[in-house]
Amino acid sequence: MCTCPGGILPGVRARWKDHRVTERSQLLGAAGERIASRYLEQHGYEVVERNVRRLEGEIDLVALKGDTLVFVEVKLRTSRKMGAAVQQISAIKGAKLRALAEAYAADHPEYPANCRVDLVAIELTVGGDVGQLNHIENAIEG
Repeated sequence: MCTCPGGILPGVRARWKDHRVTERSQLLGAAGERIASRYLEQHGYEVVERNVRRLEGEIDLVALKGDTLVFVEVKLRTSRKMGAAVQQISAIKGAKLRALAEAYAADHPEYPANCRVDLVAIELTVGGDVGQLNHIENAIEG
């Protein structure tokens, strides 16, 4: 039992809360990526990599469809408090995704030169089921 006046120190409480929020976000992100992967595979894509991390950021999914290398940003929302999932890519995020895609393509000459960045936006129902899934090809054009 904590004996500090007023309970746990505010700074400690904030870190614990942030940790829980981060953990929840990571779990939701992983769930969204699994849903998106299944969807893409059912629609003829071959998912070749997940969670590609570079200094500049992360690419959620890398897939092949025919002669095109597709970089997929996955957005999952459990509510519309922050807006619809499809509205969640800013111009800055778009530029970062384009730069990540170009760097990945340069590092992987074994894949086709044709590439694009897609968005898979998923909204869950209150019960946790997929309420809506939108796949937007060329969501981020350069």
